[in-house]
Amino acid sequence: MTPPKIGITLGDPGGIGPEIILKALVSENSLPRANYIIFGSRFVIEQEINALGFDLDIPSLNKTKKAILPPYSLYEIGPFSKTLKKGAPSTENGKASFLFFEEAINKARKGTIQAIVTAPISKHSWKMAGITWAGHTDYLSQIYPQTIMSFWSEELKVALFTHHIPLNEALKKIKKKALLDFFLLLHKNINKVYTKKYQFLVSGLNPHAGEEGLMGSEEEEEIIPAIESAKKEGVPISGPFPPDTIFREASNKPDNIVIALYHDQGLIPFKLKAFDNGINVTLGLPFIRTSPDHGTAFDIAGKGVANHKSMVEAIRFAHKLVPFF
Repeated sequence: MTPPKIGITLGDPGGIGPEIILKALVSENSLPRANYIIFGSRFVIEQEINALGFDLDIPSLNKTKKAILPPYSLYEIGPFSKTLKKGAPSTENGKASFLFFEEAINKARKGTIQAIVTAPISKHSWKMAGITWAGHTDYLSQIYPQTIMSFWSEELKVALFTHHIPLNEALKKIKKKALLDFFLLLHKNINKVYTKKYQFLVSGLNPHAGEEGLMGSEEEEEIIPAIESAKKEGVPISGPFPPDTIFREASNKPDNIVIALYHDQGLIPFKLKAFDNGINVTLGLPFIRTSPDHGTAFDIAGKGVANHKSMVEAIRFAHKLVPFF
């Protein structure tokens, strides 16, 4: 069987992305067989290899004519300046990380690669470089409007109804039709990648899930009607459940998927449970996209102490999903 081609974007050169990618590749026994293609800068990669003291040769994919790809290679993008700002946002790093990601997306859309694993970018660096999107998922949402941000680990699975928008805007989107459309879309996409029986557990919005209207009307007027309509469409869904207990109830039950209504409602409990091994999975795309569930960690960038476990899990999960696409 031909090994899949999995693209890995370098992320912000000033963060821990280059470090965790190289550590993941060096620990090859942790990774399944594939052609891993890093989208990034030769200068950044070599600087990181030297800093980590690795004996590692990564050939350039766009300079080789070999019919059989090596286990890992570099798709060189650049050139960029020969100065590397570590540990802080910068215009140069924002521009570079966006171009790495954009090129990987182009290859995935053409079918050249089957999956993309993205190392962390800095939203501040993107903004400094004049890039208006608030991250990978927001950029993908402009191309594929039906994208869903979800988070997976052995301990907990979470899907977000809204993600990178202010809380006051997220609250305005909690309407029956929008919720029902989301439930149906999530059901369709989970069916594509998850072969076991599962159950969606919808988190309430208000304390105690509204306490039958005593602490807010959204549950009674919008959320419950959307859930009941989804059930009639064959969606395995229940709720709304009190937000302060639902994540505990769903923990360590791999076939339960919590639907959180806004970003921090889902991400706070998820990161408490699975900070080192949780991953971000973008659903609703014609290709696979996963990423570690952490940021650039500028405070430890360049120190060689970054934990690469989440990157390994993101790569492994992307590989696992390839047969479904």
